[in-house]
Amino acid sequence: MLSEVIREIKQFAKNTGLYEKRILLMFSGGKDSSLALYLMKKANLNVSALTFFHRWSWKEPTLWGMNFTRELGVEHYLVDITEGLLKNSIRKKGPVCIHCKKVMMRNAYWFAKINGFDVLAKGDNANDKIIGALLDQWGGDIRLSQIPRIGIPVFRPLIGYTAEEVEELAEEAGIRPYRMYEYGRRKQWREGCPLQYIDKFEIIRQEYFDLAYEVNYEISMLARKYRVRMSVRVPSLELMCHGCDEKVLREAEKIIGRFKNAAAWKN
Repeated sequence: MLSEVIREIKQFAKNTGLYEKRILLMFSGGKDSSLALYLMKKANLNVSALTFFHRWSWKEPTLWGMNFTRELGVEHYLVDITEGLLKNSIRKKGPVCIHCKKVMMRNAYWFAKINGFDVLAKGDNANDKIIGALLDQWGGDIRLSQIPRIGIPVFRPLIGYTAEEVEELAEEAGIRPYRMYEYGRRKQWREGCPLQYIDKFEIIRQEYFDLAYEVNYEISMLARKYRVRMSVRVPSLELMCHGCDEKVLREAEKIIGRFKNAAAWKN
């Protein structure tokens, strides 16, 4: 299956002129973006990786991603968006991810333009496709969307494959990203950053960023130990767990209890 997908990308690139373009992939170091990068590299496209990070980003997946791009021989840029994230989210209603995605897309556009890239790429799969979403309004093949409002063509090599198919392709390619054993926001295993667990309708405060990182880092280490999936909502400190037994839950509640006591002390 993997070789067939690479052949399809090669043919698509030939038909659309992608071999004459410099491509910049928005690379998180997760399964989807890692597979997208791997496929484009194997298809001999001129692709580089761009990773955004902020003060509360997980360090371990970023380090894994840096090693992955080095092994592939791909140029890899890292850009700190802490200032932009704070400016565009503090005192606004959540979820944080909506504000963060806007910051990343804006920065990706300008980074591409300033550094001579012709096309942005993303690791979206078919499960990410939303009817009516801007990229899906393109009248042609949605793998390469050219929307004037975005200002640069966007290539999505995985948009025709489901999350399950992406999982199979990644396994065949031997791609096993570092996992924090987060609970994830969707049915499939989907990780990201701890700020996604700030309670959805809270007015965003920087203290929540710090708390979300600190409590979820400890909980993620516990989840890795027992190979379960756990995360904690903030500021409610609600535990979400998949696969936990009573022993794991007791240990998790001890961790959360320390943060509850600290919060009470601060108040």
